[in-house]
Amino acid sequence: MSSDPWGRVDETGTVYVRTADGEQVVGSWQAGSPEEALAYFERKYEGLVVEIGLLEKRVKTTDLSAKDAMAAIDHIRHQVDEHHVVGDLEALRKRLDKLVETVEARREERKAQKARQTDEARKAKEALVTEAEELAQSEQWRAAGERLRALVDTWKGLPRLDRKSDDELWHRFSHARSAFSKRRKAHFASLDAQREEARKAKERLVAEAEALSGSTDWGVTAARYRELMAEWKAAGRAQREHEDELWNRFRGAQDVFFAARSEVFAERDAEQAENLKLKEELAGEAEKLLPVTDLKAARAAFRTINERWEAIGHVPRDARSKVEGRMHAVERAIQEAEEAEWRRTNPEARARAEGLTGQLQDAVDKLKKQIDAARAAGNDAKADKLTRELEGRQALLDQALKGLQEFGG
Repeated sequence: MSSDPWGRVDETGTVYVRTADGEQVVGSWQAGSPEEALAYFERKYEGLVVEIGLLEKRVKTTDLSAKDAMAAIDHIRHQVDEHHVVGDLEALRKRLDKLVETVEARREERKAQKARQTDEARKAKEALVTEAEELAQSEQWRAAGERLRALVDTWKGLPRLDRKSDDELWHRFSHARSAFSKRRKAHFASLDAQREEARKAKERLVAEAEALSGSTDWGVTAARYRELMAEWKAAGRAQREHEDELWNRFRGAQDVFFAARSEVFAERDAEQAENLKLKEELAGEAEKLLPVTDLKAARAAFRTINERWEAIGHVPRDARSKVEGRMHAVERAIQEAEEAEWRRTNPEARARAEGLTGQLQDAVDKLKKQIDAARAAGNDAKADKLTRELEGRQALLDQALKGLQEFGG
């Protein structure tokens, strides 16, 4: 006879397992030694341990449904209850009981989650309905129409509610979309009439533009073309099938005129390029006046340069701001020098600067005496604090003295 803590084999080859309710027959073993019999049924026990471990992992880490989990638990429990293995069966039952608790908790959690999802879906659909009802009053036809279509897609992606609630919300949602569609249809019907009027007006504008295309009265005709363009924009859009054709004729007539004008203006552009070169040279000459050391001489020299500048004609439009900016920069520098000179010679400002400097000097002297007294009294903490305050006042005094130097003081 052979045995271990959880089982034994008697002389007849019958295998037993020990449980809280006493020994239970596991099976019969005739093929080998008792030790082999126990080892065999212990391996079967380990198989159940592994199976329970895998099920515990599936319950914790996968979306295994409560129904499937309970079926798997019942299947293993049936094997445990049949006690065809040797091992701690009570430990397996406790693990299965705990696993049942886990599954039930997961079931309740999923039930609560589903309730939350339903509540969220209800709120989301109510928000969609509210937005759709607001969009139903919009006149942003394209944007509102696209948004309503997007809302439909969003609606389709949300879970269904109970039939009554879902139907009521869908009815409001659908009604809002229908109301918008009716308003949009009426709007575009009105637009069709307006576009027909626009077509007639633009045909008249095209006829005049084509008549002007051969003109050589450059200024007057260019101005009239600008007026025609303004009238074109004010006329609104014609029907799509007419708009492009009319525009191509209108633009083509302008292109003929402006191409002829451009050819004439090419010669003028060459002259403006030469003007630009001259003005760039003058700008360089003006920049040599900086920095200003002799204000009177700089002012006179700049005036002479500016007179020569004014005598030169136009420059190309795309270069105008850059070259003029260089001259303006020199002019601003001279003006700033004039303002600095005025400030330097302003007696009222000088008096204010001297007064401030005197006050700061008095404060510095006073602090120095207080520091000496504190050091003499052995109060280093107070002396250090006053020293830090002195540093701040001394910095202000240095700045004030520097400002006073601008007045020659």
